[in-house]
Amino acid sequence: MPQDFERIVPAPLGPGSRVAVIAPAGPCDRTLLFRGLGWLAERYRVEFDPSIVERQGYLAGSDARRLAELDRALGDPGIAAVLAARGGYGLTRIAERANFASLRRHPKWLVGFSDVTALHVEALRAGVASLHATNVGVLGQGDAPTRDAFVRALEAPAASRLIGGLECWTPGTARGPLVGGNLSLLAACAAAGRLSWPPGAVVAFEDVTESAYRVDRLLTSLFGGGHFDRVSGVVVGSFTDCAASAGIEPREVLMEKLAELRVPVVAGLEFGHGTWNEPLAFGLDAELDAARGELVLAP
Repeated sequence: MPQDFERIVPAPLGPGSRVAVIAPAGPCDRTLLFRGLGWLAERYRVEFDPSIVERQGYLAGSDARRLAELDRALGDPGIAAVLAARGGYGLTRIAERANFASLRRHPKWLVGFSDVTALHVEALRAGVASLHATNVGVLGQGDAPTRDAFVRALEAPAASRLIGGLECWTPGTARGPLVGGNLSLLAACAAAGRLSWPPGAVVAFEDVTESAYRVDRLLTSLFGGGHFDRVSGVVVGSFTDCAASAGIEPREVLMEKLAELRVPVVAGLEFGHGTWNEPLAFGLDAELDAARGELVLAP
């Protein structure tokens, strides 16, 4: 990634836009998948391969199937967004082999969360903004506010949004490209040599079912690798079903470790695996005022 970070921002969607739904990680719940596809089809031209429902153990089919599906979507110039059917596990097996030069030639929104963090990491390496948001299976659950937020994020991704009521852990202000995702996946991508953030980035991260000592290990490894050396601020998201270790809560670990950075830190942004998953456009600028507990997206 060039030091003078220049991002490509894909065009916003509108009614009738073509979207590709892929299963690049874990196998799908067919009922929720097809409910989500049906709802999407009411507004967009939805395309998917029948092999999307394949299952190979804990994967949605073989690496070859999932990589070919991803590459087809990345390379199609008429596709406006690529939506993940679900997360799970599997993207770190194929993401670095995908043709992200196609994404630069034909920019489109990559959309998903959890394991899809690996795609957000690769999109950022290619200099293309992406959307951390819910997946198609979750859309199949029929929650109206989630669906409304999903459409707004796709159709006005660069619209400025103020998120208030955040908890200040370290005061100060910061502004820079918003990056991040699932903490476990960020650490895995770093271990593979794939994680690269632009200087001055504002990092937002979350996780699920990680005990306190594992959160400590993940953050410590990212710190030791220098990945937080040049960040300008940190936003802590939902840490869902994350248990204490020897009486120490994950929150205590996060507060202790992040205080070492001496940059503004806030917590309480509801994005990730919790009840609400706030859509975040990675690669676009964000402005953080920790003392006020405010994050402005696309200021």
